[in-house]
Amino acid sequence: MKRRVFTKAVVFGLLCSPAFAADPVPKLQETPSLADQVKSGALPPVDQRVPKQPLVVTKFSGADGPGQPGGQLNMLVASARDTRLMTVYSYTRLIVYTPEFKLQPDILESYENKDDKEFTFKLREGHKWSDGQPFTTEDFRFFWEDIANNKDLSPSGPSVELMVDGQPPKVEIIDARTIKYTWDKPNPYFIESQARAAPLFLFRPAHYLKKFHAKYASADDIAKAAKGGQTGGNWTQIYRRHDVMYANDNPDLPTLNPWVNTTASPAQRYVFARNPYYHRIDGKGQQLPYVDRVILTQAATNLVPAKAGLGEADLQPRYLNMRDYTFLQKSAKSSGVEVRLWESGSGSQLALFPNLNANDEEWRKLMRDVRFRRALSIAIDRNELNETVYLGLAKPSNNTVMERSQLFKPDYAKKWAQYDPKLANKLLDELGLNKKDGQGFRLLPDGRPATIVVEHASEETEDADALHLIAEMWKKVGIKMLTKPQTRENFRLRAFSGEAIMTAFAGVVTAMPTPNTSPKEFAPTMQGGLQWSRWGMFVESKERMGEKCDVEVACKLLDYVKEWEHATNEAERRAAWEKILTSNADEVFTIGTVNGIRQPIVVGPKIKNVPKEGYYAWDPGGYIGLYQPDTFWVGQ
Repeated sequence: MKRRVFTKAVVFGLLCSPAFAADPVPKLQETPSLADQVKSGALPPVDQRVPKQPLVVTKFSGADGPGQPGGQLNMLVASARDTRLMTVYSYTRLIVYTPEFKLQPDILESYENKDDKEFTFKLREGHKWSDGQPFTTEDFRFFWEDIANNKDLSPSGPSVELMVDGQPPKVEIIDARTIKYTWDKPNPYFIESQARAAPLFLFRPAHYLKKFHAKYASADDIAKAAKGGQTGGNWTQIYRRHDVMYANDNPDLPTLNPWVNTTASPAQRYVFARNPYYHRIDGKGQQLPYVDRVILTQAATNLVPAKAGLGEADLQPRYLNMRDYTFLQKSAKSSGVEVRLWESGSGSQLALFPNLNANDEEWRKLMRDVRFRRALSIAIDRNELNETVYLGLAKPSNNTVMERSQLFKPDYAKKWAQYDPKLANKLLDELGLNKKDGQGFRLLPDGRPATIVVEHASEETEDADALHLIAEMWKKVGIKMLTKPQTRENFRLRAFSGEAIMTAFAGVVTAMPTPNTSPKEFAPTMQGGLQWSRWGMFVESKERMGEKCDVEVACKLLDYVKEWEHATNEAERRAAWEKILTSNADEVFTIGTVNGIRQPIVVGPKIKNVPKEGYYAWDPGGYIGLYQPDTFWVGQ
């Protein structure tokens, strides 16, 4: 899923695929919608707006080839927070994934990686922010010195991806276009952190944000520069309200994205206008993006499918599910929209997470016994689940990597995932759960009914249906399941505190790894791991909070992650990955159901270059970002 293509010194740029080739720049054409501004002098001509060596896009994800500039794209969102989706969809990064899941430079002209210890980034000459100000290594210096290492803005210091064994990198500004990051030991997380849906931004528009920073402005000047002349709060609060590169809800914040937000929050309708200084062009010399404006209109989540089906969205990837497919297809006959089905990228559409850190001593003991986890897994008929809930469109599987991944092995998906209630009963009897109550449900050793309360925060009908069906299957082996819906906040609190004995949530995000992808999600390395959150918290907090792992097979995963981190080549990283995936399949730390379910994408009749088939996932690729939405265009 995340690939650092080489570990030895390789300069990227001229080595890119045709989609991002550093070919001779074609003769530039002025964008029609900007022509009047150029004529009046409000904007410089296109050859003064794009970098000297722009990124030339000659390969398109869709079948409609080079497009024509102009028009607008309408999308529906559920809340003001969804302005961040434009950061995700735009997928403008220092380094990006291609649709083939290979990494190559985007904002960067090139980068050099020496043994995962020394990384040299080269910027494009003449690249500018959306307000026309130069984009240079000063923007990187400002981030590193004045944000990441400012104790007021970053009390914990630089992000974990920038620390190796507790040590930060040596950061050298070589010149206005070249910056170098050096560690004494390998940092295998660094490059991949740049290509994520939510990347680790290493730069900021320094010329804009210095106005709100105490190092560069007085308290009075900061207050005057703040939106509406705000005076409340200290300078850090004012600064943070303006530095929102990911949230994308400050219209004054310069950006490198293809579209610039022009609407202040809160609003019902957000207008994103083309960035006249965007760094990508097509093979005909037309500056991207093709579309002049993207409009995000708020709608209630449950109304999005109906509105999209009726043609109120030109492109709608979010807030649609397979349960909407039949309705969307019917609506398409009159509205003219097309409903495309992409493969959803998750290790399991719905997974069950036995809490190995549960507070209840009896349940904790059971959850930590592999026989119990295996019994629950093989008591699920995944084929029936697929046919009944997911229309037969998914693939029965453990919560593991998908078939598209080069690391995939059939055993990872199938081990302890076959339907075998007879063996499940045998394992449960072996555990001492051989006494039953009058209804046929097993009793715990302390005499309580073996009733598993599965807590979840999902509002999806399919998830509720799947849990209900699993409850019926577990009933056949004497285990009673009750479901308990929670708010997302309560769900997290109860899982992290150990109050929940089992939770239900989406499966692993790291569903398309390569050997060079971080394997942390498959080990107790972070609090977000619902099956072992307190162990993960211990690692994530550098042993300040949580609990130290005390189950050998789980602790061994941490050793395998270290093996991956210290590996010196791809073969060694692959070997570490195989140990991690084999252990997860055999130990059933989580209980998967199905994966590869289809995600409906509604495409309006005039929208071109959207792929017929695609991979829809948060990471890699930011949902539709993998397929370069700046190359989508509006036809006649």
